[in-house]
Amino acid sequence: MDIRPAATLVLSRDTDDGVEVLLLQRTWDAVFLPGYFVFPGGAVDQQEAKARAHAHGPEDAEISQTMSLDEGGADYMLAAVRECFEEAGILLAADRNGQLIGGDHPVHQDRDAVFRGELSLAQLCQRHGLSVPLDRLAYLSHWTTPPGPPRRFDTRFFVTTAPAGQIASHDGTETIDHLWINPTQALEDHRSGKRLLGLPTLRTLRVLSDFDTTEALMRYAHANPPEAYPSEPWPARKKDKPITLEPGSPAYDEAVELDPEGEGSTRAEIIPGEPVTVAARVIRLTAPNPGMMTGPGTNTYLLGHERFTVLDPGPNHEGHIERILELTGGVIDQVIVTHTHPDHSPAAATLKARTGCRVMGLAAPEGPSQDRTFAPDDEPDHGDLIVTEAGILKAIHTPGHASNHVCYLLPGPDLLFSGDHIMQGSTVVINPPDGDMKAYLESLYDLLGESLRIIAPAHGFLIGYPEAVVDYLITHRLAREHKVHKALSSAQAQSLKAVTARAYDDVPEALHGLAARSALAHLLKLEADGRAHRDDAEAWRAV
Repeated sequence: MDIRPAATLVLSRDTDDGVEVLLLQRTWDAVFLPGYFVFPGGAVDQQEAKARAHAHGPEDAEISQTMSLDEGGADYMLAAVRECFEEAGILLAADRNGQLIGGDHPVHQDRDAVFRGELSLAQLCQRHGLSVPLDRLAYLSHWTTPPGPPRRFDTRFFVTTAPAGQIASHDGTETIDHLWINPTQALEDHRSGKRLLGLPTLRTLRVLSDFDTTEALMRYAHANPPEAYPSEPWPARKKDKPITLEPGSPAYDEAVELDPEGEGSTRAEIIPGEPVTVAARVIRLTAPNPGMMTGPGTNTYLLGHERFTVLDPGPNHEGHIERILELTGGVIDQVIVTHTHPDHSPAAATLKARTGCRVMGLAAPEGPSQDRTFAPDDEPDHGDLIVTEAGILKAIHTPGHASNHVCYLLPGPDLLFSGDHIMQGSTVVINPPDGDMKAYLESLYDLLGESLRIIAPAHGFLIGYPEAVVDYLITHRLAREHKVHKALSSAQAQSLKAVTARAYDDVPEALHGLAARSALAHLLKLEADGRAHRDDAEAWRAV
C-alpha cells in the first residue's frame, strides 16, 4: 500500500481560559477515521510546489533540512495552509501590504472552488495578490500511519497562531462539525468517551496541553523541531539469511533497538529456547507454547548476571524450566509473575522447589483459567520497588486483562515488562467478570504517566514508541465502545447477542461468540459510566 504525503495545521488562539485549538469532525461516511475529531489537514497535492512563488519566509532548503527531507518541505507547509482553508475556511495569507487577511477578504468567496479542485493555492494567491507567510508556521511533529488502516499517510504536523478576524466553519462534506477547545478538555472528552480522537491527534494535544499561551507554544515549536525516528527499512536475519524489515513489521522496533548501527545482526524471528539479550543484564527466553492466544510463545525474562530474577516463568513445561535453570546456573533469588494465567505462572512452583527462591505476585482470583497452584511469598503493592541485579523494578498494578495483573518498569533503559497488558500484534482479551474494560483503560492511562521508552511484552518482540502504542490501544477500545453505545440507540432494549451483531459487524460471524465477551466488557464499562442500563432480563439500553 502506498504511503501518501500529508500535512496538518494546528490553529491555536488565546482565550481567558487558556489556549484553544480548532478541531473538525470527519463525516461518518469517511473511509479513514469516520466520526473522529481531527485538525485540519489532508494529502499533499502534486501542484503544491507552484505556490512556492507566492510564499515568503524560509526557503525550501531550510524548511526541508528542519524536517529531515532532501527537498519539498515547503510543499508540506503549503498543503497544510490550503487544506485548512478548504476544511475550516481559515486562510493564513498576507495581502500586498504584508498584513494578514481577515474574514471580510474576498478570497473567502473562492473557498468552494479550492475545495472542488478548480483553483490551486498558487492560482488563488495570484488572483488575489496574496502571499503565504511560511515563517508563521512551526514544524511540530511527524506521524506515519501504521500498517492496517485502509489508507496510510506520512503526515507532518505544523502549528500557527490563528489569524484574527476569520471565523472557522466546517465544509459540510468531509467535515460535519467543528469546535474550539482547550487541549486538556479535549483529552478529557476522549477519556470519557465523549469525543473520538486518533493517535496523532492525541499525541499532539498532549504536547499542546503543556502550554498556557500560544506565544509559548510557538516559541517551543520553533526552537524544538521533532526528533527524527527510523522510518527506513532495517536489516535483520531470518532462517540465517539476511532480510530487510519494513517499518511497522513485528521485529522492526527490536531490530532498531538492538542493532542501532543497522549491521543486520538481529533475528526477525522468535525461536523458543533461544536466549536473546534485550537490555543490559536482561535475557528473553521464549517458552515452546505457541498458539492463537500466545503467539510465538510466552516470554520469560531473566534479569541479572550472577544472581537472577525470573519474570513470568511461563507454563510448567519441563524443557522450558530446564533451560531457565541452565541459563541462570540455578542461582535464582526470586520469581516474579505479572498475573496467574496458565501460560505465565505455573513454572514458579517448580522453580521454587528446585532453587528455594522466593515467589512474588498477586494471588490468583476466583474463576476459570487461573493458576490455582500459585502461592506467592510476597504480594507487591502498586509502586513497590524490587531489587534485581539488572536494576530496581517498579511494580505497577494494571488490572483489566486480569484483576491481579502487574507490570514491572525497569528505570534506566525505561523498559516496561508489560505481561499481557500490552501485546504485540493483537488486542488483549478482556473477559468478564475478572476482565474489566474500565479498569483496563484506566490502567493504560496510568502508564502514560510513567517514563517509558521500550516495551518488553509477554508475547512477541520488543515494542517501540510506548506512548503511541498506548494511545492506539485506548483509541481502538473507545472506538469500539462508541459502536457498542450506538448499537443501543434503538428505543427497544437490546440483548447482548443483538449488540454484538451490530457493534462487531466488521468481525466474521463465526467469531461473534468470542466478540460477545468483549461486547459485554464494553457494556459493563458503559454501565459503570452511567451511559447504559441493564434490566432484569439482561437486556441493555442507552441512558
